[in-house]
Amino acid sequence: QVQLVESGGGLVQAGGSLRLSCAASGSIFSINAMGWYRQAPGNQREFVAAVTSGEITNYANSVKARFTISRDNAKRTVYLQMSSLKPEDTAIYYCNADIKQSRWDYGNNYWGQGTQVTVSS
Repeated sequence: QVQLVESGGGLVQAGGSLRLSCAASGSIFSINAMGWYRQAPGNQREFVAAVTSGEITNYANSVKARFTISRDNAKRTVYLQMSSLKPEDTAIYYCNADIKQSRWDYGNNYWGQGTQVTVSS
């Protein structure tokens, strides 16, 4: 079994910062890409940021220059440092990872349970 557990969400004023964490655990051989998505009420889930196993990063245009994604492979953890937060960043943030459970796997996609981020104006 594989689990992704997020933490670090909360309520923050506009202009403030938050740091999200997502730790992977369970039967894991290797982790490929890790990333973050978010879903605001009434909206579809959208891509926020991702980082490959080689530390190549990619960001949605709406968060570029404000959010930074990073990972600690030893801890099997991905982080999202969010700065200059805006009310429109309010959403449930979900961790996502492509994980191989053995060397013969192609990898499967896993999701965390989500953590709420609320930015007040």
